[in-house]
Parts: sequence; C-alpha cells; structure tokens
Amino acid sequence: MLYHAHELQRSWLNSASAWASIGAEMLSNPVLPMGYMGLGPIAANALEVFAHATAARGKPAFGIESVTVDGESYPVTEAIVLNKPFGDLRRFTHDGLPKDAPRVLIVAPMSGHFATLLRGTVERMAERAEVYITDWADAKMVPMDEGAFDLDDYIDYLIEFFEFIARQEPARGVHAVAVCQPSVPALAATAVLNMHKSDAAPKTLTMMGGPIDTRESPTTVNDLAMERPIEWFRHTVIATVPMQYRGAGRRVYPGFLQLAGFMSMNLGNHLMSHWEMFKHLTVGDDESAQATKDFYDEYRSVCDMTAEFYLQTVEEVFQKHSLPNGTFTHRGETIDLGEIKTTALLAVEGERDDISGIGQTKAALTLAKGLSKSRKRYLLAEGAGHYGIFNGSRWRDKIAPVVEDWIATHA
Repeated sequence: MLYHAHELQRSWLNSASAWASIGAEMLSNPVLPMGYMGLGPIAANALEVFAHATAARGKPAFGIESVTVDGESYPVTEAIVLNKPFGDLRRFTHDGLPKDAPRVLIVAPMSGHFATLLRGTVERMAERAEVYITDWADAKMVPMDEGAFDLDDYIDYLIEFFEFIARQEPARGVHAVAVCQPSVPALAATAVLNMHKSDAAPKTLTMMGGPIDTRESPTTVNDLAMERPIEWFRHTVIATVPMQYRGAGRRVYPGFLQLAGFMSMNLGNHLMSHWEMFKHLTVGDDESAQATKDFYDEYRSVCDMTAEFYLQTVEEVFQKHSLPNGTFTHRGETIDLGEIKTTALLAVEGERDDISGIGQTKAALTLAKGLSKSRKRYLLAEGAGHYGIFNGSRWRDKIAPVVEDWIATHA
C-alpha cells in the first residue's frame, strides 16, 4: 500500500506541476497583459518554483563534457566498462592524463540517490586521474530473476571491481575513495583483499564522512536507527515494487522515503532555499535561481535499494556496530581490520556534518592496528557539512588536493 499511495500522490503532483508550469509561462508571456502587471510576474515566479519542486525526476546524466587542467581544456570520455545487474562500473578519462596517472575507484553510496550525486567528486578527480565509479542500479528496475542483493553482495561487487581495474595494468594498481555509507563495505572489502594478500588490494583508501563507528558523536540518523528494533524497519519502511516497473514484486526501501527523511531533517533550510529561489527569480537573477534548481534536480532524483541490503546495513552498521566490535563477517569469514597492512588509509570528516558525526570515520584509523602511522592520515574539513566534503568549493580547493597528495605519496 505504501508504494501505491506514493504513486497516486506522484500522479497528482505531476498534473499539478504541469499546470503550474503552463500558468507560469502564460503569466510571464510578454505578449499578454499580465506579463506587465505587478502581480503577474510575481505569480509566475511562484508557480515556477512550485512546478520545479513537484516535477517528477528520473536518473540524471553525469554530463561531464570536459575538464580543465593547467589552463587547458580536455574532452572527457565516459564509458561503462563492466555491466552487472545491480550496478555498472563507469570510467572517465581524457587525453591530457599522463601514462602513469593514478586509477581511482570512487565508491558511490547506495543510499537512495544515484551515483550522479558525486558528479562534482568525479569531475574534480578526473582532472589528474583515470576515474572509475560504482553506478548503482535503481532496485525497482532490476527484475526479480536477478536474485537478491545484500551487504555481502555489495562487498563482492567492490572486490570484483578492484580486481577488474587491477588486471588492466597490474603495475599501476588502484586507489579508492568511498563517500559516506560505502566507507563500511569499502573498508571491509579492503580488509578481505589484504587478508588474502591480493594484488588487487587498493594502494590507498580514502573514507569521507563514513559511519565506521556510529557510537562516536551520534547524529539524528544514528539515534533513529538505535531507537527502534530492526523489525520496526522491516514492517514500516519496506515496500513491494508495483507491477509497472521491471522489478515488480521486489521488496525495497523506497528512495522517496529516504528523500522525505533527509528533507525533514533540515526542512527549514530547504524552505529557505526555495524562498531564495523565488526572490532570485523576482529580481531577474536567473543564474542564482538556476544554481538552486540544479542542486534540487539532483537531490530529488532518488532510487530504491533492496530491502535485504538496507536492513542488513541498519542492523550491522548502526545497531550492532559489527565492524568496530570485530564481529562483522563476509561470506562467513570474520573481517579483521588489523590485517590491513598494505593499504594506506585517509579519513576525511566535515566539521559541520549532521549525518556522520565527528570521529565516526576517524575510528577506522584506530581499528587498523596493523597499519603503520605513516600510512594513516586524518583531515577535519573546517566549516564543511556532509555534502561539502565531496562537492563544492571546499571539496575542490581544500579537500581534493589532500586526497591527490595522499594518492601520490602512496602510488
């Protein structure tokens, strides 16, 4: 019923958005008298904001056409190099890269948003590295005959991606950057590869705002996971994909619920953003209004994740704290973070992160007891919120150079 109720609401909002868009165009049309009257442009701007806020959104494109390196622009080539049911491996490269440029796998979250949320991360790293990214699928679009996908499968995918990249040119190796939630499976996959002394183990792993140990500076997100038993999540937020989608019958945690949760956490800020958008439109500042539109086009583009992956993540990461407690397993094998001895670790946290509290990612450095101090580093990004550590000016100018330097040091 949950999904069907959403589809009914979505259908109504699509119609409302279309009518609002039509109204905005009519009221702002210079051919019509209302376009010159005081209330006409104001009403048109209000309708435009409403139309944008309620419009349906699909999966965005990365759309990275070029990057600029040392003042020279290079066209970027984007390609899917490995296709799998629950996620593709995409590569971004350009002719300006040297032959020994590092190869970086960016591990995108499977947390309700598409990998394109990391467009800014990819674009910045692609300036001086051959970049790969995990492009996770929308679970409602994966047919039931493809089977299940849980946390073990996620780690399997990462290991396969590491091995695939490493095979291309073994001497160059691979580096990894995990953003937010995948810091846990990326660290686990790294530990597995180190435990088995695999040549595919990443040379460096950068974890950014990841919930390695959520007992450190718990946030509202952490408190919610701890306040309710896993059965509450199973019976309250899990839904069945309706018949009109390819994944009909699959049990999922819907992306629209994830979005509603994040929006409600900072509802005041989101309302102010739309109020500012309205004011920008009113004074003719279309560039500022478009920047807000672009952000919300990405932010509201959400996807579903499989129920088994979501529930296992909530239980193991946020309730049992299995990784820091040393009880986390993969395919029946206990993950020993102390076995990480060849992969250099960099932990990045945002000073104003309200999703992953300060100390949660840094905990990985303490847990990797077998790693020398010279192969560990911690960066607290001053003034950065959760999204600011991988997108925006702080990421481009302050954080990315540290990541690049860490990769170069351990190349």
